[in-house]
Amino acid sequence: MDAFQLLKQDHRKVEQLFSELESASGKAKLDVFKQIKTELELHTHIEEKIFYPALEEPEETHDLALEAYEEHAVVKKLLKELGRARTANDRWEAQAKVLQENVEHHVEEEENELFKKADSVLSDEELEDLTERMVEEKSRKARRPAVSAAKKSSGSKKSAGKSKSANASASKGSSRSAAAKTAPRSRSKKSAAKKR
Repeated sequence: MDAFQLLKQDHRKVEQLFSELESASGKAKLDVFKQIKTELELHTHIEEKIFYPALEEPEETHDLALEAYEEHAVVKKLLKELGRARTANDRWEAQAKVLQENVEHHVEEEENELFKKADSVLSDEELEDLTERMVEEKSRKARRPAVSAAKKSSGSKKSAGKSKSANASASKGSSRSAAAKTAPRSRSKKSAAKKR
């Protein structure tokens, strides 16, 4: 399996989940949405961390890669808004439909344009390296939530005696860490945009 097949496999899985979403009702609809959200967050993560950066430099894929980042931003915003809902009311249903249409458009552009151009600019070695890194990152990221949840539940007993200020400072540190991790990517997008 190469990087393109890996991403197409994700696309098919999300398409299937959207079909399930359409036929589900009530709480089941929200449960299916949670699966869609998990899949899309993992998929966009590996694309933005590994796949798109490799396509920003070559002229043939530059514009499409930058456009893909922007499409991801729209999808992430919709996922966040939909994720806050406690019920799948009419407004929620409309937003879910907009999410589906955005994802379908993005998938179509990736598979029909970006993947074809990427295949022509990436060497076999580069594609093999990208595939390995994407598989490893996807596996690592997919395991992380379960591990963090397990740490939180066992750590909650231990942390009961900790002061609020210690928890607050730990929280601030993780916020800084998260901001530091995203900063370099933002700069690379800006510098890529300047090259245009």
